[in-house]
Amino acid sequence: MRQLRAFWIRLKGLRRTSKADAEFAAELESHLQIHIDENLRAGMTPSEARRQATIQLGGVEQTKQVYRERQTLPWLETLGQDIRFSLRMLQKSPGFTFVAIITLALGIGANTAIFSIVNGVLLNPLPFPHPEQLVVLHASKPNFEFGSISYPNFQDWRKDNHTFSSMAVSRGYYFSLTGMGLAEQLDGQFMTSDFFETLGVKPLLGRTFTLAEEQPGAGPVVLISEGLWRRKFSASPNVLGRTLSLEGRNLTIIGVVPSSFQLAVWSMGSRDVYVPIGQWKNPALTERGDGLGIRGIGRLKPGVSLDQANADMARVSRNLAASFPDVDKGTTAKLVPLKEQMIGDVRPYLLVLTAAVGFVLLIACVNVASLMLARSTARMREFAVRTALGASRNRLIRQLLTESLMLAIVAGVLGLLLAAWGTHAGLKLLPQTLPRADEIGLDYRVLLFTMAISLLAGTVFGIAPALKSSQADPQTALKEGGRGASGTRHRAQSAFVIVEMATALVLLIGAGLMVRSLARLWSVDPGFNPHNVLTFGYTLPPSMINANPDAIRAAYRNFDDRLAATTGIEAVSQSWGGMPMEGDDDTFFWLDGQPKPATTDAMNGTLIYNVGPDYLRVMGIPLLRGRFFGTHDDEKAPYVGVIDTVFANKYFPSQNPIGKRLLLDGDTRKLEVVGVVGHVKQWGLDADDTRPLQVQLYTAWAQTPDDFTRLAPSGIDEVVRYKGDLTGVTEAIRRTIGQMSNEQMIYNPGTMESAISDSLAQRRFAMVLLAAFAALALLLASIGIYGVIAYIVGQRTQEIGIRMAFGAHRIDVLRLMLWEGMRLALTGVVIGIASGLALTQLMSKMLYGVSATDPLTFCGVAALLTSVALAACYFPARKAAHVDPMQAFRSE
Repeated sequence: MRQLRAFWIRLKGLRRTSKADAEFAAELESHLQIHIDENLRAGMTPSEARRQATIQLGGVEQTKQVYRERQTLPWLETLGQDIRFSLRMLQKSPGFTFVAIITLALGIGANTAIFSIVNGVLLNPLPFPHPEQLVVLHASKPNFEFGSISYPNFQDWRKDNHTFSSMAVSRGYYFSLTGMGLAEQLDGQFMTSDFFETLGVKPLLGRTFTLAEEQPGAGPVVLISEGLWRRKFSASPNVLGRTLSLEGRNLTIIGVVPSSFQLAVWSMGSRDVYVPIGQWKNPALTERGDGLGIRGIGRLKPGVSLDQANADMARVSRNLAASFPDVDKGTTAKLVPLKEQMIGDVRPYLLVLTAAVGFVLLIACVNVASLMLARSTARMREFAVRTALGASRNRLIRQLLTESLMLAIVAGVLGLLLAAWGTHAGLKLLPQTLPRADEIGLDYRVLLFTMAISLLAGTVFGIAPALKSSQADPQTALKEGGRGASGTRHRAQSAFVIVEMATALVLLIGAGLMVRSLARLWSVDPGFNPHNVLTFGYTLPPSMINANPDAIRAAYRNFDDRLAATTGIEAVSQSWGGMPMEGDDDTFFWLDGQPKPATTDAMNGTLIYNVGPDYLRVMGIPLLRGRFFGTHDDEKAPYVGVIDTVFANKYFPSQNPIGKRLLLDGDTRKLEVVGVVGHVKQWGLDADDTRPLQVQLYTAWAQTPDDFTRLAPSGIDEVVRYKGDLTGVTEAIRRTIGQMSNEQMIYNPGTMESAISDSLAQRRFAMVLLAAFAALALLLASIGIYGVIAYIVGQRTQEIGIRMAFGAHRIDVLRLMLWEGMRLALTGVVIGIASGLALTQLMSKMLYGVSATDPLTFCGVAALLTSVALAACYFPARKAAHVDPMQAFRSE
């Protein structure tokens, strides 16, 4: 208690007034006078009496200092003095202060902006209870490590596992909403009953599904999103029990899902409507061998590790393979932590960008340290006087570090504002494929990070100038005004320039490799012509939901004919199943003449595209042999198919594949190959060659089996080749559909060019930011070398004057100064190249078609940096070449 009371008294003492100081001085003077009077009575002279009294008292100023230290917190008081003095000194040099703050703010702002992205994407926990227990479920198959899960297999997984407290599956789906104004396409999801329970999401109103409602044939119920509730029902609390007409069926609303529910993993995510999976009318739902794009999520029991869960699910998979070897042999459960699944491949890009902005901040710190070294030269006489008056070396270091920290704190505040603005603007430019983009922002972690790097930056760029300045000899400084100690500063500043140049070169190399990699990707032939190709989904009116297959086929033929006659449309085709770079579908097959394999694991796999006769014309895929589909290839004609070159080379090497036959799993018809087309890069420009399943098979949409044709009214994809303006063509298509029926609609329109662009979005995002940071580093490095050469010219003005007085020509001085700068630049370039050779290996997996040690990139970037450095050196060197010898002597 006594110590706390003493601390409180000292803290209050910091607020002491000049009146209190005057009262203590008066009291001290009275005590001093008493001792003087005693000494006078003892026979001393007045001067001796005062001197002895002062000695007896312990010194007036010393006593005042001891009193102040006992009444206050000396270190805090000294800090306040240092801060006030630092502010005055910074105000005296507004140019230096402005340049230093802006330089640091750019570095700190860039780091804060990138950290806010890293924080939102990588560091923040998922917005679910105990997110570490959540895992994504996959069915790992020979051709797909992360395959979809068949509903019967999931039911057995859920029943037989011992390590999950709950698990669920879902499948994305588009529903046609009618009866509430204009027909509308809703983004929906089929799911099992425990989906929201697994995630720990509570409905805003009502309840979630029961296990009984999940079963086929149960009553039609639906959950709606908060957004749809507000948009269509004006947030009415009486929405429960009302009906929603989806696909021509009335579903009863039993709950409202809050808008705070955010998820985007495979087909699982935040949707407009949620429907029990048992209400899906797909006949393959009960087939154990059909995944149908169904994805799963599970919650581990408390204390269960991922390894334990994997072992448990491996046991379940083995049991299923033994019970159903024809379809489950070779299929195992694959578990991935939910957060890891959401982040995907973006982690290495963000780590590279984090390292890049760290280099930018390092360059900024080195730049400001160089400026402070130059500034300290002009203050050498000040430091010498303070040292002569008793200031210790530690006191000078502390004062200079305080100035550095004041600069860093102001720059940190400005950098935070720049980061807030930059992050807000950048969110609009971020690729849609960047996970958790809605969670990116400034929170307490970002504020703490900004504070930490500001203080770190202030210490880093302040410590070297402080140590150098405190080591100066006071006598030399007082005699020469600081010039005699400039040699060590030259060396320190030269080292700073070398560090800047080397760091900038590493960033430029990284950016150059990313640019060349992306350029190589854009030059890759995707196997089709993406220009002027529009894709969209299309649904038939709800009255067609229960129509017979012939009527459905006729309706789509009629739609294609009407669409083909629309202004601006050159070709039209249906596309059901796979779509290059957007979605895939696969099936199993075996060659005619071979016995049917006993299990699907032993069958061959192929990607499958169910398309119309004009598909090749729309997509620009070359026909290499045979023919493609015609209007005569309908449901009554022989079953035919077209394969790609990879399929032909793999299964019919050195043979003519035309006329060959194969059988598809689940289909009793024999398919005859009638043509061969070029290979399409289904998995993306950069990933297609790495995927195990590349063979491709095209079938005629008109020959789709009746059971699956009955699903078509809910929506299939259309692809069209158009000419002219995209917006005008899209509106023309909408008008054509509107003339046919106000209950028909198109949804999710997009171009194939945008599909390719989206597939490269993460690479492009990383390239743009890395290039921006490299450009900033180049600018800072050029400013740094300019400042150093300008400083050296100022320090060597007399030497230059003497050289010119003894006959040196201007060109000689120009060469001398240019060599001074280029020597530093070239040293930095050499070190940067050596560092780049090592560091770029870390980003080798991010490159495509370019080596991490690509000589063209290294040489080109080195030449660019050297040229910029030469330009930066030229202007101060030119100034040195025009020095007047007489003025140089007079200035000294």
